[in-house]
Amino acid sequence: MNQVLEWLPLLIFFAVFKLYGIYYGTGALMVATVALMLAHRARTGKFKPMHAVTAAVAMALGTATLLLHDKRFIQWKPTVLFGIAALAFLGSSWAGGRPLARRMLEGVFNEELEVGSRAWLLLNALWAAWFALLAGLNIYVARTFSDALWVDFKVFGLTIAMMLFLLPQIFWLHGKIKPVAAAQDP
Repeated sequence: MNQVLEWLPLLIFFAVFKLYGIYYGTGALMVATVALMLAHRARTGKFKPMHAVTAAVAMALGTATLLLHDKRFIQWKPTVLFGIAALAFLGSSWAGGRPLARRMLEGVFNEELEVGSRAWLLLNALWAAWFALLAGLNIYVARTFSDALWVDFKVFGLTIAMMLFLLPQIFWLHGKIKPVAAAQDP
């Protein structure tokens, strides 16, 4: 259920864009991101930082899109969010004790992982580079292709790309699960 809620703003944007165009889609995205942030707060009692950042970026760029009637602002939203993510991953290599990739990926497993700090730093750098690549790719597609193709790329292309980037890491990390010591019989 949580995953459905996480994807809801993107799906709402996609559906409204297909029915009414970029400007109505932008307005729907703005409402949906704020609604997601508030729904999470109502359920858990706290704001999720990524929801707050996404809502802030969507509101700022969405407002500029609607007031100036210029779709380029909303097209920059994924690029801005990916850029923020790249900087967060990069910065976490030096601040915060553990790289962001480690904090994020260790949470996927219930078991302890046998991965050295150097490997975590390398994985973290890969995530930073990946998000920087996606940021640039989004702007390239937005400027080069039609609005409809950009929306399809944003909804499906970027989602599939993220899964293809993440799955090999999950499989690799699964092989790094620390074996549980067998209990000694008396």
